[in-house]
Amino acid sequence: MYIPVFNRVGDEEKIDQFIDYYGFATLVTHKDGWPCASHLPVLLEKKDDGGRILRSHMARANPQWRHFSVDTGVLCIFAGPHAYISPSWYQMKHTVPTWNYAAVHVYGKATITDEAALRRIVFDTTAKYESMMPHPWKVPLSDSELDVMLKAVVGFSVEVTRVEAKFKLGQNRSREDQEGMVKGLLGSSDPASQELGRFIMAQSSGASERTEQSWP
Repeated sequence: MYIPVFNRVGDEEKIDQFIDYYGFATLVTHKDGWPCASHLPVLLEKKDDGGRILRSHMARANPQWRHFSVDTGVLCIFAGPHAYISPSWYQMKHTVPTWNYAAVHVYGKATITDEAALRRIVFDTTAKYESMMPHPWKVPLSDSELDVMLKAVVGFSVEVTRVEAKFKLGQNRSREDQEGMVKGLLGSSDPASQELGRFIMAQSSGASERTEQSWP
């Protein structure tokens, strides 16, 4: 991913928060000269030595899991808020439109998990998202019923080897242009633009807690 210096994010805690919050990711592999992609909920796990592991699962009928190899890497893309930026929001008028966004690319080697690890992936994924519900759902299935359903999916983990994080938020613009951009985004009727505006405000304010008004 092309990342100008002023858009590069190196704060590991901030990157981990981003991956956790925007956890519905795109997994990209390569087979026979062609790329292949799947859209999956992905969990981030931190190891005691500071390393990272991604965990997820996909349908067994999806052939992508057969692409995993010790000799071939995978790419997992976590996409955050993004929106069109109008030059009308800038104080500097002699300029052009652009698109601002935040994204994290994670590279690594994927391996298939055993049944016990798959079960943990499924339960951990469910627990993460059910925790946000007003009345969290609890798995009503028996062990035998679960075993049948788990046979239809494949669990995998990715040993992370490299991470690239880019927050393109107009950092190269003047303070006046940045303020005008945020005002324009927040005042837009487009929900995606409003989300990007809140995201930018959260970055500039150093917000560390996820709320309904800001990220993360």
